[in-house]
Amino acid sequence: MGFRALADPTRRDILRLLTAKEMTIAEVAENFEMTRAAVKKHLLILSEGDLITVQVSGRTRLNALNPEGLRRVFDWFRYFDAFWEDRLNTLKSEIEKDMQ
Repeated sequence: MGFRALADPTRRDILRLLTAKEMTIAEVAENFEMTRAAVKKHLLILSEGDLITVQVSGRTRLNALNPEGLRRVFDWFRYFDAFWEDRLNTLKSEIEKDMQ
């Protein structure tokens, strides 16, 4: 899952950029004050986390958002959101009983 990839704010910003369009490493790097090598490392981590796909055509590497990878992360968070919602509702009911 892509939690390691999502832990870094720069990588989250890269994902936001890729929601608009597919981009090369150079295009992504234009949006940050860091070297292409640093951007390439961030893209590698996003790829390893299955949050982006990389299509290689000759010397060009086109990076694109992977909606399926993001959906798996979202589903995981949704499970725990429901878990805590249930627990908090139970707690609220118990507190309201005690107040009556």
